[in-house]
Amino acid sequence: TEFQGELGGGDASPHERKSGRGKIEIKRIENTTNRQVTFCKRRNGLLKKAYELSVLCDAEVALIVFSSRGRLYENSNNSVKGTIERYKKAISDNSNTGSVAEINAQYYQQESAKLRQQILSIQNSNRQLMGETIGSMPPKELRNLESRLEKGITRIRSKKNELLFAEIDYMQKREVDLHNDNQLLRAKIAENERNNPSMSLMPGGSNYDQIMQPPQTQPQQFDSRNYFQVAALQPNNHHYSSMGCQDQTALQLV
Repeated sequence: TEFQGELGGGDASPHERKSGRGKIEIKRIENTTNRQVTFCKRRNGLLKKAYELSVLCDAEVALIVFSSRGRLYENSNNSVKGTIERYKKAISDNSNTGSVAEINAQYYQQESAKLRQQILSIQNSNRQLMGETIGSMPPKELRNLESRLEKGITRIRSKKNELLFAEIDYMQKREVDLHNDNQLLRAKIAENERNNPSMSLMPGGSNYDQIMQPPQTQPQQFDSRNYFQVAALQPNNHHYSSMGCQDQTALQLV
């Protein structure tokens, strides 16, 4: 076609394009009718080429054309507005890449310097609270430091006492609860014994152990070294046997 020939010419001068019918000079068409006809033809060809480029190459293409009368013609495989916004962003990123990186670097350097200063200040304050690095402190700062320590100790003691009182209160309540539970168990045991008298004499009953336990007798205390059996001293003592005393009697040695 005429459009393809005009765009595809290779040996034409910058002001000319070669077509199948000869050379056409590229300049403004003075005749209004001819200019309008050429505009319509070239516009349709341009739209076709833009569509082919987007399909064949999977490219995002947006075409915007204003006629000499101010009429708008646009075409895009996605959205003309979206493509324009993407174009603006790409231009902005390319032009401001260096400056943004420099600004970010300066910002992070300033922030890191501030953080280092804060760390040093906190470390010095902790050393002063521990009684270190106070040799060069003036009396006024020493008094302020002493006041801070006293206030801190007061708060610590107050909190410690609060926790201790809370623990004591909890233990007292726990003691009362255990006492009440013990009384309740005793009452239940007594009630069961009243309802079942035979249970008190069974193993495991409350009175069983007292009834079955043998009486405790204190053993006779004597020194075995001072006592001897009479039978051992007088094995043939007939007089002792005639008295009817069959038990062995212990005699104390003086």
